[in-house]
Amino acid sequence: MNFEKVVDAIGGKILEPGARGGREVKHVVASDLMSDVLLVDEEGILLLTSLASDQVLRTAQIVGAVGVILVNGKSLPSNMSEVARGLGMALATTVLPKYEACLAVSKALQRPA
Repeated sequence: MNFEKVVDAIGGKILEPGARGGREVKHVVASDLMSDVLLVDEEGILLLTSLASDQVLRTAQIVGAVGVILVNGKSLPSNMSEVARGLGMALATTVLPKYEACLAVSKALQRPA
């Protein structure tokens, strides 16, 4: 399932489709500690976080993430969408808390195509 379909399945809102947003989501990483995210060595990860910072996007780019979903309905800094666009990173938001967003993404990924 690609980024757009995952975001749709959890009732989120896409802010930037990104160049990578069409790739398949294979793994989910939920963290606010970007140093922990840098340790992930998997392909096709989706990053869920409540940390609304352009550092999240830069970290996601380094690990090759498909995209980033900000949880808890966080408001974004004015430059975050611009940074995502510049990096080609898919970016979305959801009002769900992180735990519930993880459950919703897991359920969406387990659905037959």
